[in-house]
Amino acid sequence: MPDEETELTLSDEAAAAVAAADAVLEMPEQETGEPVSRAEFNLLKAERDQLLDRLARLQAEFENARKRTEREKVANRDYAVGNVVEKFLPVLDHFEMALKADGTTEQLRSGVELIVKQMEDVLRQLNVTAIPAVGAEFDPRQHEALGTVERHDLPDQHVAEEIRRGYMLRDRLLRPALVRVASNPKQTNE
Repeated sequence: MPDEETELTLSDEAAAAVAAADAVLEMPEQETGEPVSRAEFNLLKAERDQLLDRLARLQAEFENARKRTEREKVANRDYAVGNVVEKFLPVLDHFEMALKADGTTEQLRSGVELIVKQMEDVLRQLNVTAIPAVGAEFDPRQHEALGTVERHDLPDQHVAEEIRRGYMLRDRLLRPALVRVASNPKQTNE
């Protein structure tokens, strides 16, 4: 794609180096004070021009590689999102069918429960799991406490209620579970 290729241009630093090299080449004497031959001068100038061309090409290659990497990153993200969305489309279809259905409240409830099960299956395929909550020991890395409730049937500092389910993607927390924590005054902290 020639329209996406970067032009062969020099950065400001490279342009400054060229100006310095030109100034040196304009001095027709060597360090010893002897004049530089015209052939040697032309050879140095040609070598300088080659190096500048090579520098410009390397800069262009680097910029093209950076742009290519960015395009690939966007394409990979779009591909991943597309795969996930594709798995949820049947769930959406079933919700739409449930909204159109004429049935009893119990039939509708049963249908929605099946859709929830289908959604949980899709999440499981994507390695997303629910965080254990009610009855589990409170873990601030996985649970977000909204308050405490006095409960005698649960140990102190265990989850008494789950307000919103939390989820993990493999070992990474996606969303903490919102919970209320049990406070058991009969239990002593030993």
